[in-house]
Amino acid sequence: MALDRPLEVLTVCGVGMGSSLMLKMTAESALRALGVDARVECVDVSTARGKQPDVIIGQDMHTSELPELAPVVVTISDFLDSDGLESALRERLGAKGWLP
Repeated sequence: MALDRPLEVLTVCGVGMGSSLMLKMTAESALRALGVDARVECVDVSTARGKQPDVIIGQDMHTSELPELAPVVVTISDFLDSDGLESALRERLGAKGWLP
């Protein structure tokens, strides 16, 4: 079922600044390549708990704290690997029917 609104995406790190900001730029690139309309926000783990995103992207040490917060949780190891993130998002968003 395609969404009739922009996808709400959180990029998460411990403090919500440095690495989540790098990951935000990588996520925006990957989502753009997939043709997905999305609003990407970088946050820390505590702030993420107060949100209701469609997708959470972050390192395992952070995503493991938020496993049921979003329908799609993508764990990454390289903040700059746009191709790897694009592939993971293609698989997970496709399974939800959220790709155009």
